[in-house]
Amino acid sequence: MDEIEELKAKCEEYLNGWKRERADFLNYKKEEMEKIGQMVKYANEELILKILPILDNFDLAEKHIADEGISQIKKQFCDLLAKEGIEQMKTLYEKFDPNYMEVVEEVSARDASGEGEDWQAEESGIVVEVVQTGYTMHGKLLRPAKVKISK
Repeated sequence: MDEIEELKAKCEEYLNGWKRERADFLNYKKEEMEKIGQMVKYANEELILKILPILDNFDLAEKHIADEGISQIKKQFCDLLAKEGIEQMKTLYEKFDPNYMEVVEEVSARDASGEGEDWQAEESGIVVEVVQTGYTMHGKLLRPAKVKISK
C-alpha cells in the first residue's frame, strides 16, 4: 500500500509540474504575441520619420503660396498618415511640455503674437509659434514639436 501511495504522490507531483510548465508556456506565448503586435504596430516608424520632412515642406508651401491644389494634396497626405495612427500634436497656445516639445526660442510676452492672430501671451511658458510640427504614432512620441514660447 505504501508503494501505491508513493506512486500516486509522484504522479500528482509530475502532473502539477506539467500544469505549471503548460501555464508558463501559455504566458510566454501570450507575451511573444504582444511583442510581435507592438513590432508590427511600429514597424513603419523609420519610414514615417523620413516622410515627415515632406509634410513640413507642404506646410511651408501652404504658408507662402495660396494654392488649393497644395492644400488638397497636404490633406490627402495627412489623412493617409492618420489612417496609420500618425497624428499632429496640438501645441499652439498650449503650456510648454518638455516631454513633447523642444524650445527653439523664448520671446517676450508683448512680442508674442501667434501666427498672424491678435493674441498675446499673458503668462510665460505658452507656445506662441510652432517652428516644426510634432507627431505621435499610436500615442507614442514620434517627433517632438519645435516651438517658440513666451517668457
